[in-house]
Amino acid sequence: MFDPGVAAADQLRTLLETMLGGPLPVRLRCWDGSETGPADAAATVVFRHRRALRRLVWAPNELGLARAYVSGDVDFDGDVFAVLDLEKVVAKLARDEPIGLTGRQRLGAAGTALRLGAVGLPPAPPPEEVRPARGRKHSRDRDARSVSHHYDVGNDFYRLVLGPSLVYSCAYWAEPPGAAYTLDEAQRDKLELICAKLGLRPGMRLLDVGCGWGSLLLHAAGEHGVSAVGVTVSREQAGLARRRVAGAGLVDRVEVRLQDYRDVADGPYDAIASVGMAEHVGLAELAGYARGLVGLLGPGGRLLNHAISSVRAQPDRPDRRPTFIGRYIFPDGEVLPLSATLDALERAGAEVRDTEALREHYALTLRAWTANLQGSWARAEREVGAGRARTWLLYLAAAALAFERGGLTVHQVVAVRQDRHGGSGWPRTRAEWLG
Repeated sequence: MFDPGVAAADQLRTLLETMLGGPLPVRLRCWDGSETGPADAAATVVFRHRRALRRLVWAPNELGLARAYVSGDVDFDGDVFAVLDLEKVVAKLARDEPIGLTGRQRLGAAGTALRLGAVGLPPAPPPEEVRPARGRKHSRDRDARSVSHHYDVGNDFYRLVLGPSLVYSCAYWAEPPGAAYTLDEAQRDKLELICAKLGLRPGMRLLDVGCGWGSLLLHAAGEHGVSAVGVTVSREQAGLARRRVAGAGLVDRVEVRLQDYRDVADGPYDAIASVGMAEHVGLAELAGYARGLVGLLGPGGRLLNHAISSVRAQPDRPDRRPTFIGRYIFPDGEVLPLSATLDALERAGAEVRDTEALREHYALTLRAWTANLQGSWARAEREVGAGRARTWLLYLAAAALAFERGGLTVHQVVAVRQDRHGGSGWPRTRAEWLG
């Protein structure tokens, strides 16, 4: 049994190490000022209030840890990536799933949890947490509200995280990141890669679905001479994108609409790009999404779909339990397997010509965004508040680890709408296609 006279940090460490079956790689600090753990640890987990333990008990998964951190009941000093390695251990503790504990050890763990204050009424979630919106999932109105929750948090905050490029999708790291090759250059290379895959030439007509702050529109029109239309349901994105277009002197060639992609009806387009937008579509709407975009292409027109994908097969019955991503980051967002996207495009009448995985590229991008946020932390808290800034740090760092470990990937899929004779206009070799 555990000694009730021992400091909170020592009791908590003993409890966690019993569950883990070995020493903790981080240092612990508790609400009573006590500390324990290796002095040279990469990070310290700070339990500012015993309420944090109740959050973990009442939400025995990643959601409990997120609530504890976003609310400020738990803090991280040092390397946030080292702390997130402990997430599964904490979740097991909260679910009372010890590894190989004897009956006596189980009783001791329960007693320690009681003394540490892990028993009590569930604390209210932080105000940053959102419940699923009312209405049919992925209806126009509900999608607009979900998108607004994520994107309408302030353009200045996104500048802090994304950098001057204002591109909120996986960069393309043609060289190793560093002072000689920056995130902005990698994002420019990604925009150019998209334009090359779409085969953009002067006079073509491009549709950018979910155009964000207009970076692809500006690049395609400015560097490749196309006429471009961008659609978004985020008012803040549309406003800034229009100002950027005007500042670049491209109002005669670029139009930014506050419009749902399902309402675009002015095809045909020579090329369509959907970058980082399909995650908001959902499996139930995927077939309609594919039919709608393919139907807007002219003969020989190309569609590039850039989206996060699940690496592993999805369960037959989806897990309906609330998650950190669903409650704090992307309400109603869905990450689908590549096979579902390919099937939807083919059923819509498109010919899939190429797919490229960029998993390692996204891990590097997320690491860069995390560094940007941490480097501007005080300003980020002023822009969106401490809770929202914490939400984003947790999201970016956890996502980086997910891509590094192979749990998530991202694919660029290019499909073509054949002409009535079966022609695709596709180059004979990949070298000719991408130059």
